[in-house]
Amino acid sequence: PEMQQWNYLNIVYNFTENKEEVAYAYRVITPNTYSRLTLTSEGTLQLFMWLPETLEWNMAWLSHTTECDPYRMCSRYSYCDINTSPTCNCIQGFGPRNPQEWLLEGGIGECVRKTQLSCSGDKFVRLKNMKLPDTTGVIVDRRIGLQECEERCEKNCNCTAYANMDIQNGGPGCLIWTSPLLDIRNYVTA
Repeated sequence: PEMQQWNYLNIVYNFTENKEEVAYAYRVITPNTYSRLTLTSEGTLQLFMWLPETLEWNMAWLSHTTECDPYRMCSRYSYCDINTSPTCNCIQGFGPRNPQEWLLEGGIGECVRKTQLSCSGDKFVRLKNMKLPDTTGVIVDRRIGLQECEERCEKNCNCTAYANMDIQNGGPGCLIWTSPLLDIRNYVTA
C-alpha cells in the first residue's frame, strides 16, 4: 500500500492467496522505466529504480518505518511496542529471565513463563491490536470458527496460541501455534 504513492510510475499490483501460494507482484507500466524490488535477510523491502543518466540503481523506497519493523526485533514470547521504553515487552504471563539484564540491554533478553502450565484448566490471554506471530509451522484449518479453534487449542498441551484467520469479517478459519511465539508487535490504534 505504501508504494501506491507513486502515481506517476503507473504501477499495477497483484496479490494471490490460495492453497499453493501467497504472492505479491507488481509491474511498472510507465515506458522505459525499470525497477527492482528486493527483500533483505532482515525482512526489509527495497525498491530500486534504474537511472539511465548515471547507469545506477537508485533506492526509491524502503519498507522500514519504525523500530518494530525488522523481523524478530524482540525475543520469544515478547512483543515490540514503539510507545514503550524499552520497546520489547514480555507477553502477559511471561517475564524477563533476568530482569536486571533486561533493563540494561533495553528489553532484548528472553521472556519466560511466570507459572507452569498444567494442561487442564489453563486459559489464554487475549492480545489486542497485535500482529500475529510468525506463522512458520502453524496449523491451519479453514473450515472451523474461533470457538472450535479455541477448544482444539485447549485440548492440545503443545498449543501456545490460536487465532481467527478472518478477523475483519468474523468468518471461519483457524490458526494454531505449537511452537514459541516470535515476531509479535503492537499496532498503534488511531
